[in-house]
Amino acid sequence: MENTDRIIIPSEPIGSVPRPDELIAALRSYRYGRMGRERLNDFYTRAVQTTIEELEATGSKVITDGEQTKPSFLIYPIFDLVDESYSFSTDCFSLKFADGHQRALPRLVKAPFRYAKYAHTYIDTAKKFTGLPIKQAVISPSALSMVYPVATIKGYSHDQFLTDLINESEKDIRLCLEKGAHCIQIDFTEARFSLKVDPTGQLLRDFVRLNNQVLERFMFSEQHRLGVHVCPGGDQDSYHSYDIDYLKVLPTLFELHVGNFYLQLASESNRQRVLSCIREYMQPWHRIFIGVINSVDPRVETAEEVCERVLEAAKYIPIEQLGTTDDCGFSPFDDDQSTPRQIAFDKIRARLEGTRMAEEQLMARKRTKI
Repeated sequence: MENTDRIIIPSEPIGSVPRPDELIAALRSYRYGRMGRERLNDFYTRAVQTTIEELEATGSKVITDGEQTKPSFLIYPIFDLVDESYSFSTDCFSLKFADGHQRALPRLVKAPFRYAKYAHTYIDTAKKFTGLPIKQAVISPSALSMVYPVATIKGYSHDQFLTDLINESEKDIRLCLEKGAHCIQIDFTEARFSLKVDPTGQLLRDFVRLNNQVLERFMFSEQHRLGVHVCPGGDQDSYHSYDIDYLKVLPTLFELHVGNFYLQLASESNRQRVLSCIREYMQPWHRIFIGVINSVDPRVETAEEVCERVLEAAKYIPIEQLGTTDDCGFSPFDDDQSTPRQIAFDKIRARLEGTRMAEEQLMARKRTKI
């Protein structure tokens, strides 16, 4: 008879995987006019197929496409409109990283705001190569709200912009649900960074309020398939807001109307402090996926280390609400080559094996108590 009391801790990737060297070279050739779009698409297709095959080989039960065809997690919906409807200037909203590099959002200069790309198209492609559940990441409306922070286009108010943004963000998520996504993860990396811009926390509260205006359009059963990911950034092996106290973010974060929280934790210097805060603010319907892999650290964690982190978290989070993940994606921008592709897959294997070890140890403890 099957043991229905077995402890299962779900484990999911965040999203991005470093792109193969041949795709990086193809992207350079395309940008310099030495390759056509059709040829580049061939490289994209091979990269997606190879990435999915390698993720399946790790034993992962939930798959992403590794974001192989996204220009970045941040502006994929508007990337194809940048030359037509946007401009870059010194006052653009910019994520500033500890090593000095920046990632800027363009400024909307031509109304109305609209998406050129919806994330369900990534699911369509991934389905060609896997029968496993597919997780899809989307960008938060709060991040994209910074392309038009004040009204500067004649006849296009900020309120109208927000209405258009909310409608497009809802459509992006809803189409992913309709395409059968296992879950949709909203990338909210600007949450922690917002406290650098506005230490009072008002900008963070405004971001959460805006995101909830989208999330409130979904039924509770649909919200159960939605999640949010936060981290201090992870680009070119550098953070943008690691120096911001996590405990100033988490209470407001848990006001979001989602069922799943993907929380960076492995790289925190005091995990117990963070876990105590999570325990205080999480709700019974939440699933907490804790980061057990430091995606910025080039060292590959051992399965034993991962197991210890899971067992540590289980002291604070009920096992039936616990999951594991990576702190961040391994290559959120298509030019980020800071993490070798093989290292990323080795880290994913360590996460999965360490989670299995923790399941076994927790199950053994449960049997001992019976």
